[in-house]
Amino acid sequence: MLKRFLLFFAIFISCNNTIRSQQDFPKPVYPLQVIFDTDFGPDYDDVGAITLLHCFADSGMVKILATIGSSKYKNAAAAINVFNTYFNRPEIPVALVRGDAVELGDKQHWTDTIISRYPHKIQNNQDVPDALVLYRKILSSQPDHSVTIITVGFLTNLANLLKSSGDSYSPLNGYELVNKKVRNLVSMAGRFPSGREFNLAEDVNASKKVLAEWPTTILFSGFEIGQKIKTGLPLIHDEQIQKSPVKDVFAICIPLAKEDSAGRMSWDETAVLVAVKGWQNYYNLEKGNCKINPDGFNEWGKSGETRARLIEKQSPQEVSEIINQLIMHQPLNHKN
Repeated sequence: MLKRFLLFFAIFISCNNTIRSQQDFPKPVYPLQVIFDTDFGPDYDDVGAITLLHCFADSGMVKILATIGSSKYKNAAAAINVFNTYFNRPEIPVALVRGDAVELGDKQHWTDTIISRYPHKIQNNQDVPDALVLYRKILSSQPDHSVTIITVGFLTNLANLLKSSGDSYSPLNGYELVNKKVRNLVSMAGRFPSGREFNLAEDVNASKKVLAEWPTTILFSGFEIGQKIKTGLPLIHDEQIQKSPVKDVFAICIPLAKEDSAGRMSWDETAVLVAVKGWQNYYNLEKGNCKINPDGFNEWGKSGETRARLIEKQSPQEVSEIINQLIMHQPLNHKN
């Protein structure tokens, strides 16, 4: 009898923690003011993610404040500008990480292809400012506690921001500026409950600093979430969609990998989805904390109030259908 009671009590506490998390973790306020931080290059789920972001912007749910690269790959700035231009927002500021940072490109050469096929004013990385400068400029000009940062790449820019000192834009140091201006950080990062995940592991020092010191809430969409969500096939088979860099990227890359035969795993798209639409209809949350070891492996602990990770609620197949529809979005007034 005692064992049964203890088991029931443990289940109750676990469920209560999940329910409480859903009630008091930050929810979207529209229009959501978003800084999008991406490692454009190594994978192409970033393309799906930026497409979702522009789709939500076209619906009036999002205002895109900046699109910032966390990789120094030579095509990063121009490729980001291709998609901002395609979705009729060429004026969105683009910046790129400077200094010691990851510099990984795309083996499928999709960035070369879209840069050659589609309009863009930004030609190379030297045409855009330092990511840290743009972060401080944008944040200092926004209302307090109003900005949502969506990061689907390395945490290098965010670590640099935390380490920054006051400047001409704000006398506040980086930690103070984030604490004053940022409402929430949504991150595609980590592998839970434990494992080694690309975005965290490629710049361990940056990840360690952000995980330990970031002053606002962080919502994680882990590797295990996007791994089961396969997207892209309906897009590349839709003959009505033409002259689309989004379609071109998926059409180039999917045939090149056996593991993508059912569609590409959709890690980054999930971060944008829950940042903008909220998690309530798609996932449950578990509060806790994420720690990273020097070898790049991370672990999830169940103590903490300002960090949470997504737990499956809807099936991956249902979320796949939602994302598949969203990545087929075309620009308003677009003509094939």
